[in-house]
Amino acid sequence: MTYQASSNRYDSMVFNRCGNSGIQLPAISFGLWNNFGDEDTLNNQRRMLMKAFDLGITHFDLANNYGPPAGAAESNFGRILKESFAHYRDELIISTKAGFRMWDGPYGDWGSRKYLISSLDQSLKRMGLDYVDIFYHHRADPNTPLEETMGALDQVVRQGKALYVGISNYDAEQTQQAAEILQKQGTPFIIHQAAYSMLDRKVEEGLSDVLVDNGVGCIAYVPLAQGLLTNKYLNGIPKDSRAAKEFIPFLNERDITSDKLQKLKVLNEVAFERGQSLAQMALAWVLQEKSVVSALIGASRVSQIEENVKALDNLEFSEDELKAINNILK
Repeated sequence: MTYQASSNRYDSMVFNRCGNSGIQLPAISFGLWNNFGDEDTLNNQRRMLMKAFDLGITHFDLANNYGPPAGAAESNFGRILKESFAHYRDELIISTKAGFRMWDGPYGDWGSRKYLISSLDQSLKRMGLDYVDIFYHHRADPNTPLEETMGALDQVVRQGKALYVGISNYDAEQTQQAAEILQKQGTPFIIHQAAYSMLDRKVEEGLSDVLVDNGVGCIAYVPLAQGLLTNKYLNGIPKDSRAAKEFIPFLNERDITSDKLQKLKVLNEVAFERGQSLAQMALAWVLQEKSVVSALIGASRVSQIEENVKALDNLEFSEDELKAINNILK
């Protein structure tokens, strides 16, 4: 179907410089981790991507194993891109990753040169692209020399298959080591994708300093703690929520303690005083961390994207607000 993007799509979006690179990322990026598999309707996926772009979200984040099944998100994104977005390709930042199990045998997982380059070739084919803007190594590999993994990232840039590279789920020490190797190679290492939210602040324990010192931006994934930092769980666990689904490995009822629910309710009161929803405040809070350039959201419907982007209407926190939030989170 023919899609004409909104003419004012750049009027309200905030863009932040990604490390020391020439790239500016939207403060809100859109991830296709959930809700872009074959179990989800293509029409809903298309509507969400269109709405995101109409609101100024230019960065779409994928990985080889996103689905289900693995690869489905890239395939579905590629089809929608071809049918509706192809003429906007130069306005988009498209990223993908490799690092988790993707196919059988010893060459379909982790961080070898064989796996990373083969995986990116498959990803490009699924999406119908000649290159991605950012290619990440998805997790550190304890058994492959870091020089080999970083060498593979350098190789895909020199082959023209990626413009920039990043890493994800590396700790501070691993990130420093990777940065030193990539700098020696002259590889355009611009971004680290890390879990960061009000309920998960490990980024602040050294990683943020390493990123700033090396001129690398951070994009925060699960900034809403997989829905915990929304109004969804303020009154308990809905039967149709992610936490109520036993097959979801990342969030379940055991994670939602009475103490945590009480903290969420008090945080919601702070958000209300700011004129925001809890989700909007949580996104704004993530963006005030010194290394964070973008918050990566997911969605299952258009209205969630619209609500989340409104977080940008109030990004400032007073000292009293930050102190109150820190006291709540202790």
